[in-house]
Amino acid sequence: MLTHPQFDPVALSLGPLKVHWYGLMYLAAFLQFWWLGRHRILTQPQLSNSGWTVRQLDDLLFYGVLGVIAGGRLGEVLFYQPGYYLAHPLQILAVWQGGMSFHGGFLGVLVAMWLYARKTGKTWLEITDFIAPLVPLGLATGRLGNFINGELWGRTADPALPWAMVFPWVDDLPRHPSQIYQAGLEGVALFGLLWLYSSRSRPRGAVSGAFLIGYGSLRWVAEYFRTPDDGILGLSYTVSMGQWLSLPMVIAGIAFVVLAHRQRF
Repeated sequence: MLTHPQFDPVALSLGPLKVHWYGLMYLAAFLQFWWLGRHRILTQPQLSNSGWTVRQLDDLLFYGVLGVIAGGRLGEVLFYQPGYYLAHPLQILAVWQGGMSFHGGFLGVLVAMWLYARKTGKTWLEITDFIAPLVPLGLATGRLGNFINGELWGRTADPALPWAMVFPWVDDLPRHPSQIYQAGLEGVALFGLLWLYSSRSRPRGAVSGAFLIGYGSLRWVAEYFRTPDDGILGLSYTVSMGQWLSLPMVIAGIAFVVLAHRQRF
């Protein structure tokens, strides 16, 4: 069995200034978003022909960063630990310690993209179709941040599993390194599928729908290897809070793809 390396969450200390690995993972996510977005604009004619520019990407990233941070933190507060944060309200601001909900961040980004659409005159689905393939690798870096922080560990695993891992601060049982699973599924695998799917012109809303189906389905699978969170619906090892929040994404994604191919958007 492997043992978690128990990384120091602080990557760099400069006097009173401390740079956390978790923050660096978010920085990497935003940088890869910009780089991939620029690559798409410059290499995919359907995007440049529809008026996308690198300057617009810069503005879009600013809106997205605000949506991810505000929504991700509020999602953690409201969906998973409302009691704790009600008792410790100042901890809501301590984002460098971890505790960011994907589903909250997802909703935050949707609101941010709506605001950006109002500013630019682009349609909301045009924007979400553009950003969908740029998101998964950022999710992968976030999961690596979870692994470094030693949070969101997996369920118990067969000791014979070569990569079963002990998280010493939890117990001495072998567990699935579910953060790595999620980085691979919701990150790398989803990126590959969406990048290929979006490389050709698709009906408006289809790429957004594919993201919803892909993420929701892969997250549903990954949750069976992750210790479930005690969310607002209570603790369940059958259907976890993460799975309940992913189910509407899959349903909405199917609806988006069907309506897109019927040219209802």
